[in-house]
Amino acid sequence: MLPWSRLLRPLTALLLTAAIALLPAATTAHAAGARPSAGWNDYTCEPSAAHPRPVVLVHGTFGNSVDNWLGLAPYLKNRGYCVFSLDYGQLPGVPLFHGLGPVEKSAEQLATYVDKVLTATGAAETDIVGHSQGGMMPRYYLKFLGGAAKVNALVGIAPSNHGTTLSGLTNLLPYFPGIGDLLNEHTPALADQVVGSDVLTKLNAGGDTVPGVRYTVLATKYDEVVTPYRSQFLSGPGVRNVLLQDLCPLDFSEHLAIGLFDRIAFHEVAGALDPAHATPTTCASVFG
Repeated sequence: MLPWSRLLRPLTALLLTAAIALLPAATTAHAAGARPSAGWNDYTCEPSAAHPRPVVLVHGTFGNSVDNWLGLAPYLKNRGYCVFSLDYGQLPGVPLFHGLGPVEKSAEQLATYVDKVLTATGAAETDIVGHSQGGMMPRYYLKFLGGAAKVNALVGIAPSNHGTTLSGLTNLLPYFPGIGDLLNEHTPALADQVVGSDVLTKLNAGGDTVPGVRYTVLATKYDEVVTPYRSQFLSGPGVRNVLLQDLCPLDFSEHLAIGLFDRIAFHEVAGALDPAHATPTTCASVFG
């Protein structure tokens, strides 16, 4: 039998390969120096009466502020929103792929960024939309860093709210002594998103929500990363949990697609940001 030390690296690689689906995989545009071109991250943007709150987009693990939002940012901008996105959770020597640092530290970065956006726009509150870790991590900001006073709504797209087993892969961790330390050392955000982690235990203790914030969770039953998919849903006042297949049985989006280019999910995001003017989401919303 192979020694434990020789098994750690292959299993870590396997977990990282599976967890990379917590990212938007398309990094080519960012690597080529692409920048948002449809007016997003425009700090001169003035929120309108129709959409008085700027929207802050929070990428997932291994993502970044551009690639994660090449679909949704223009979609919202074209509907009159001031749209912003940040990079967070950077690790030294790791370019482009972010969202890897400890969740608590990433939440502090989000807090600083929200203040920057509110100062620039003059708005009193913002709305946050996040994909995967980006849908979960803002809850730490809301609960422990004063974010509830500055955020009207949080929309989580396939969020890792209660952690993931990565389709059961993390259940192997107890059989490989030391691998948890490797994950903590090199990719703290992955360890923080494992079911039962200290961060998630703290985050979900005493209830999933905080008063004064509206929560929407968008999930797909084909999610292969945040598993089981119903672990994404929240409980508490002001929560709306949505399974995309209940709206359109023909929607086969998995974890990446729901955040990157699923216009049915995008339609639901727009409705969550402006519920007073929301229209029903159907399969036809893909043409909207």
